[in-house]
Amino acid sequence: MNLNVGVFFGGESCEHEISCITGNQVLKALKETNNNIIPIYVGKNNEFYTGDKLFELKNYSNLNTLCESLNKICFYKDGNFTYFKPIKGILKKETRIDVAFLAMHGTSGEDGSLQGYLELLDLPYTSSNVLGSAIGQDKVIMKEVLEYEKIAILPWFYILSKEIETNKKDIEEKCDKIGYPIIIKPANLGSSIGIEIVHKQKELLSKLKKCAVYDHKLVLEKMVTNLKEVNISVLGNINSFELSAIEEVMKNDELLSFKDKYEGGAKKTGSKGKIASKGMASTSRKIPAEISKKQEEKVKDLAARSFKALNANGAVRIDFIIDKDNGKVYVNEINSIPGSLAFYLWKEKGIEFKNECEKLIDNALKMYREKKKLTRSFSTNILSNYKGV
Repeated sequence: MNLNVGVFFGGESCEHEISCITGNQVLKALKETNNNIIPIYVGKNNEFYTGDKLFELKNYSNLNTLCESLNKICFYKDGNFTYFKPIKGILKKETRIDVAFLAMHGTSGEDGSLQGYLELLDLPYTSSNVLGSAIGQDKVIMKEVLEYEKIAILPWFYILSKEIETNKKDIEEKCDKIGYPIIIKPANLGSSIGIEIVHKQKELLSKLKKCAVYDHKLVLEKMVTNLKEVNISVLGNINSFELSAIEEVMKNDELLSFKDKYEGGAKKTGSKGKIASKGMASTSRKIPAEISKKQEEKVKDLAARSFKALNANGAVRIDFIIDKDNGKVYVNEINSIPGSLAFYLWKEKGIEFKNECEKLIDNALKMYREKKKLTRSFSTNILSNYKGV
């Protein structure tokens, strides 16, 4: 059966442009299938747009101009189906959408917000559900869940930004206990945005303030200096999933930066001599990672346990840190909608990007059918007998 697949990307997020890259990669991959593919661009104002110009990434050089050439749309549910239609125009032709393919990153698209909206529309979607998305986006909650499940993570604690001045001494004592260097992360951002490294106490206050620009909740974590970063992707749902190849990520500095992730391996030049980014596919990496058999088995075991514990679904990437001094493996974080959907890891397993996308759509429909089997309402006569206050 041919499906109307809406590919969602963009959004009100610091990772907006990266999401546009991932979205365009998905659009190109899905055009090779028998489905009807519809681009759904979410502007930085969180308004929805569609139009043929969204199929070409070169049209995104000026987002304001692009939006002016697109159709602004709204979604609604009618009976058993979900539709969208243009907001303006005399002939507001409606279009049915059967499944939402999410290529969103960061706030509003990866944190459960969009997932909640799609739940209200009763529309199947390809990512983790509201709870799984929220847990994966919030590094504090994520780490608390992993700790509860006794999954290895590095020593850490978190603070609220308002505590930087009011609770300075306590923060310093906790940092001293963990030991420097310490890495500071905004709790709800990805793509290495806003991350700071503190080598000594006198740097702590200024680095905390710089990080607090991005989030009101900050994670402070022990930094491994002699480390190896490896990632693995998990595809499926908590009842049935498969593991990808393991990659070793190369970096040019002590921290895998935004530039390392999205510009590191891109060599093709686009219009006007600019780098034509390939998203996370441009990162310098080794596949398979150069790790011992024991470490490989540990990564796979922790990935499977983390996928279940964090209520994940769809295609995720789980990032690990290996301490090269003692060989220990730690879970760093989960990316519930990873850049480029980590297709480069599945290619090593013989799964092309088109096949990965098709698997994600099949999984979304399967999980939707499972959800519909549950009793989600309860009939009573309370309102007929209610007399008011």
